[in-house]
Amino acid sequence: MKIVWNSFSGRYSDSPRALYEALLGRGDEFSHVWLVRPDRLGDFPSDVATVVYGSPEGRAALESADIVVANNGISLDWDKQPGATYLQTWHGTPLKRMHQDVSCPPAGRLAALDADVARWDHLLSPNAASTPRLRSAFGYRGPVHETGYPRNDVLSFPERDRLRAEVRARLGIADGVTAVLYTPTWRDDLVLAVGRPDHAFPPDFDELVRGLPADHVLLLRLHTMVSDRPAVAEGAPVLDVSDHPDVRYLYLAADVLVTDYSSTMFDFAVTGRPIIHFTYDIEHYRDELRGFYFDLAEAAPGPLLTTSAEVLAALADADREPAERTARYARFRQTFCSLEDGRATDRVIARFFPPAAAGPNPLTTPAPQTERGDEHAHR
Repeated sequence: MKIVWNSFSGRYSDSPRALYEALLGRGDEFSHVWLVRPDRLGDFPSDVATVVYGSPEGRAALESADIVVANNGISLDWDKQPGATYLQTWHGTPLKRMHQDVSCPPAGRLAALDADVARWDHLLSPNAASTPRLRSAFGYRGPVHETGYPRNDVLSFPERDRLRAEVRARLGIADGVTAVLYTPTWRDDLVLAVGRPDHAFPPDFDELVRGLPADHVLLLRLHTMVSDRPAVAEGAPVLDVSDHPDVRYLYLAADVLVTDYSSTMFDFAVTGRPIIHFTYDIEHYRDELRGFYFDLAEAAPGPLLTTSAEVLAALADADREPAERTARYARFRQTFCSLEDGRATDRVIARFFPPAAAGPNPLTTPAPQTERGDEHAHR
């Protein structure tokens, strides 16, 4: 059986990586091939078979696959062969409206993803709240499986403290230093504009950097849609980790998350550590640019802040009361993290990749038409 893997159009990361490594650990004799961006080849272990995303070899791999596993749309011209199966894991709990639910999508951007959605046979959902939103965004009518995200299992591993120490050491974060992970999402009006930088920091971002205590470091993680990288002043307490291959290990390393509308908030909440919302342009983003599926101010695990001074004050208070003990944080975790228990990979593997002795593989055995749809609709 040949499995072709894709994460963010050619990276070695996220839920596909978690599933791939679990299958390797089990020792099944599958044939594996990863789609890779040439500039990310160094992130892959040397023994992993790869073909370049978008190349003729990449198309041939997709068209010869028995199973395709991806975490985003494969916006390429390829034909899924009869009998092949496409498992789409996706890559985030949606707060921002996506795809067909965006009020004014850019011309031409829907068609490529719609063509890929038509190939999907199964879709993973991180929680019950996300299932109808994913269906609506993609116009997808096939089976949706609420499993949690395999990529987040590492945040609940018994050895997570050892892994955290190893990641921090590789990043050069000394013991006793508070690592603040900053994960701003991308802005459509910047990324899709011609002749403009595709990222802009908050107007008072320099104040935030200057105000960080001496025992803090800011881990800057820009979105994969953003290609521009900041020029960090020498000596500034900022470490650009935008090119780190897998964000889940940054979650482990961090002591607190600062974000705006990024789905990283839902993943990081698994850790129980503080989350600070720096939403300086929320009216523009929510009302004009993208829109939300729910009221962030009501659902967020903490207050929405609009200035660097407020963020600095929140950082100073972050250790006074454990975040997981607040009612807002607990409600947020119950809504969005109930399936993030460290067993999502096991659930997906058991459902779609049972040992050969267990019988036919559900991914290569078509489900009856009457069973297509949300698996929970039949309970």
